Amino acid sequence: MRLSSAERREAVVLAAVTEFAAGGFHGTPMDRIAERAGISQPYLFRLFPNKRTLFEKAVERCFRETGDFYARAAEGLRGTDALDAMARSRKRFLDDSSLPLLRLHAVTAVLAAGDPGITDQVRRSWAALWFSVEERTGAPPAEVRAFFAQELLMIAQTALEGPRGPADDRDGQGGQGSQGSQGSQGGQADGGG
Repeated sequence: MRLSSAERREAVVLAAVTEFAAGGFHGTPMDRIAERAGISQPYLFRLFPNKRTLFEKAVERCFRETGDFYARAAEGLRGTDALDAMARSRKRFLDDSSLPLLRLHAVTAVLAAGDPGITDQVRRSWAALWFSVEERTGAPPAEVRAFFAQELLMIAQTALEGPRGPADDRDGQGGQGSQGSQGSQGGQADGGG
């Protein structure tokens, strides 16, 4: 079955989310996105005129899906209960999704590129996500700020360590349990201790 142009564009955006999450804006070649989407690079450029436009679409999609994920997690809840439900679901989201890493790359692209188009898209997307969490929960701004601060810390940890797997410590230490014990054992083996 032949896909329409709109369906191909959607497939390319999904491929771009995955590839940009893995390599960032500057580290992701367009031919890799085309390959993942199952199309030729010339056809990719017929759908999206340049890398920046595709990155902006991927970022927009990423933030929208993140907001949808949190909305589902907090369905029927308000206030702290809603934020707590979002926070609990966030662990699964970080483990199973490339979206958080793309959000991190989006911020670094703004810092590195100085591209007004990317900067505007990332700012709009962050604002929309923030507003959706604030509106859905009805939580005070300080609690929403703390929610996103914790989330950014977890995203950075994921980026530095790679996605956490089932063998990681899930007692709320964010995967530090298994690494912490390795680190202390290593210190004792070296004579420290």
